[in-house]
Amino acid sequence: MLKSPDKAMNFDSVIGIDYSGAETSNSRLQGLAVYKSCHGAEPQKVITPDACPYGPKNWSRQGIAEWLVEQLKTERVFVGIDHCFSLPDEWFELQSLPNWYEMLRRFPLWWPTHKPNMYVDFTLDRADSLAPGGTPDQLRITETWNSGAKSIFQFKCQGTVGKSSWAGIPWLAYIREQAGELVHFWPFDGWQPAEGKSVIAEVYPSIFRRRYPAEGLNSHEQDAYAVASWLSEMCMSGHLARYLEPPLNIEQKRIAAGREGWILGVM
Repeated sequence: MLKSPDKAMNFDSVIGIDYSGAETSNSRLQGLAVYKSCHGAEPQKVITPDACPYGPKNWSRQGIAEWLVEQLKTERVFVGIDHCFSLPDEWFELQSLPNWYEMLRRFPLWWPTHKPNMYVDFTLDRADSLAPGGTPDQLRITETWNSGAKSIFQFKCQGTVGKSSWAGIPWLAYIREQAGELVHFWPFDGWQPAEGKSVIAEVYPSIFRRRYPAEGLNSHEQDAYAVASWLSEMCMSGHLARYLEPPLNIEQKRIAAGREGWILGVM
């Protein structure tokens, strides 16, 4: 077990995922990378279950979601995924959406990026779309606390997370449906996870990247490796719990837990 002073922070393993919103949900992408650390060991690259004899295949978004569900069913794991889990509170108000759970239910209906052969751009540009959009100046609180984070509504600029988030949020809905009570989506299900549950949290690899240099890795592998390394270190040192309770006031905590979410590690 990855142990800390709080027994609720014991995890069998941690997983770091660098995400990509390119192409379709079943496309195998170099921009998707998965690293896993078991029992505090050095994080290792996770290859696809259907790797061929001539070398591993790239992951697809669908493949990662299905693999994660299996991990959640077999062990207690802490997962950090590199895309926004939600949208700004201002957007929720304009759509009269009460909370993250309702957004998660509707998102795949408005933007079905999880469907085969569906590009993110297709869902954004459909002439018949009734989906409510937003503007690039709309930020979540957690993004205002981090100078490098960008709006989920930025899709074109370099380093933006818009497409990754648009592609990834429907798969969060899938994982929640498939894993049920086994998984705690932080912080929407609470700031501190219940004992025995796995945790899935939003991460921003730029926060950790330079702390964990690794030779021979491409940028996507490096980001996933850094996330897994940081999660493993925080679990082993007993410091993870403090990052699960960022220093927010009552109103900020209400908005973050109820609607916007939070980037793990932003304090």
